[in-house]
Amino acid sequence: MPSRLMSSLFFSSSKTLSSLSSFPNPHTPSTHIRFSETMMEENIENAESIISKWDLNSSFYKATSLFQQNRKEAQEFLKSVKDLQRAMHFLISENSTSKKLILAQNLMQIAMKRLENEFYQILSKNRDHLDPESVSGRSLGGSNNSDDEDDVQSKDELEIAGDSITEVDRVSELAMTDLKSIAECMISLGYGKECVKIYKIIRKSIVEEGLFHLGIEKFRSSQIHKMNREDLEQIIKKWITVTKIAVKMLFFGEIVLCNHVFSKSEKIRESCFSGITKEGAFRLFRFPELITKSRHSQEEVFQLMELYEAVFELKPEIEFIFDFESTKAVKLQALSSLVKLGDSIRTILSEFESTIQKDSSRTPVFGGGIHPLTQSAMTFISSLADYSGILSSIIVDNPQARTSPLPESYFESPTSGNGSTPAVSVHLAWLILVLLCKLDNKAEIYKDVSLSYLFLANNLHFIVEKVRSTNLKYLLGHDWVLKHTKKVKQYASNYESMAWTKVFSSLPEKNTLAITPEMAKECFMRFNVTFEEAYRKQTSWVVQDGKLRDQLKVSIAKKLVPEYREFYDMYLAVLTGEKNLELFVRFSPDDLGNYLSDLFHGTSTSGSSTSSSSLFQSQGCIPR
Repeated sequence: MPSRLMSSLFFSSSKTLSSLSSFPNPHTPSTHIRFSETMMEENIENAESIISKWDLNSSFYKATSLFQQNRKEAQEFLKSVKDLQRAMHFLISENSTSKKLILAQNLMQIAMKRLENEFYQILSKNRDHLDPESVSGRSLGGSNNSDDEDDVQSKDELEIAGDSITEVDRVSELAMTDLKSIAECMISLGYGKECVKIYKIIRKSIVEEGLFHLGIEKFRSSQIHKMNREDLEQIIKKWITVTKIAVKMLFFGEIVLCNHVFSKSEKIRESCFSGITKEGAFRLFRFPELITKSRHSQEEVFQLMELYEAVFELKPEIEFIFDFESTKAVKLQALSSLVKLGDSIRTILSEFESTIQKDSSRTPVFGGGIHPLTQSAMTFISSLADYSGILSSIIVDNPQARTSPLPESYFESPTSGNGSTPAVSVHLAWLILVLLCKLDNKAEIYKDVSLSYLFLANNLHFIVEKVRSTNLKYLLGHDWVLKHTKKVKQYASNYESMAWTKVFSSLPEKNTLAITPEMAKECFMRFNVTFEEAYRKQTSWVVQDGKLRDQLKVSIAKKLVPEYREFYDMYLAVLTGEKNLELFVRFSPDDLGNYLSDLFHGTSTSGSSTSSSSLFQSQGCIPR
């Protein structure tokens, strides 16, 4: 130990007999036990033989460790100190003028200096063996009823065990046992302050060093505010990792060590643990709160939720470890960070909902395709579903979740243990409903009503597929998917009806009486115009999902091609012999299939299709 530190920690000659007179006398009158003065003086002489040997002023024993040199002698040293204490108590009460009392006082000073030195040496030289990882593997509890014989027995057992435990564990166990023995001896003699001072200085340096090696920095709010997104993301990931280590090993290891070394005094345990860890722990748990003070984008909500999850999962351990009144500030700081994170996350979710509702763009999406708002919103909502576990605890106390306008019947599959729909399911379904309402407004932008329905079919199909392919399916349930799949089919049906009505109506009804060649010409020409108009428009329309696109083409072909084939076969013969027949009959039934295969690719096509094969023929949709 440095001379200045040792001089401040070692005892001065001011430790007088008057301080000993206040010690509780183990030999009360009720015990009827009296030691003779002769016996007490013999105890002092016996103590002198071993205590004097280990006097720090001795040139040989000054640099030698008592507990490392001879463990049995170390136990005898501790026993002689306690015998010396009993002898001093006896002489103070029975013969305060005895010359042996002065000798005993001097021996006690020598003994306390030696024990203080040993305490310091054990803490210093066993830093690696008393590291948090080694210590945190022990039980948190410490015996409050151990006696000297138990200590000796535990040491003997450890030494006998030999190879049954690792060398690191063996040295760690012995060091902790020695520290406990010394601490209890010094505290019982009224020298607890000196012991505690050494312990706090050394163990706090170890904690600070541990936090430093973990990479825990002291940030200011202004520093965090200036960080770019990538740097902040890296710092948050690092904080989550090192905080788990700090709580589960560093701080837990310290409380285990404190509880063991100072098992006899809860007050000293609290004082030591608080002095060692409070500052570093408070700084560590304040970081998430500093993060919340900066303005966060929508994408950063996932980082905040990861922070929230980390603190939330560690909360029981934090409350358990920092259970002292003097470390209450640490628990409150961790709780404050948790609350602030939850508030920030809820604010971002609220702003996200508001962003959807306030979207005022009036530019129609080309071809009735997927709106950018649909893509961005569903990407965000499906990502939220990946955090459903922690999100449920964030929004469970949110008044919006409790007063949601969505009825229970809106969900039929996802229910909690009490039969109600989980708050997170309600909240995410509500966000999707807000999006659907906005898409209804967007559909009104299109002048062509059939294109409006195609737009709705496209976007709702995208939403349903997003739900089906992500964790949203577990939160919203199978019935939600079925219900909205039916809506997609209804939108598609409405589109077909509106987009192809003119084409169907251009053909004569089946119960129409025989028509003249001129009437047949007019029907063919009317069909040509309406079909070409529908074809020209709908080749520029978009259905991005291949499955939905094929379903629409097949559905249209099944309705249109058989109707036209029947008309074609019936009235083409009527026009046989007409000049320029190709001007009136431009499409064969097989041509229609080829033309329909060009629809919904977002590219307007002029002229006839040159495709040699028809998608609809390959699927057996055109009757032969």
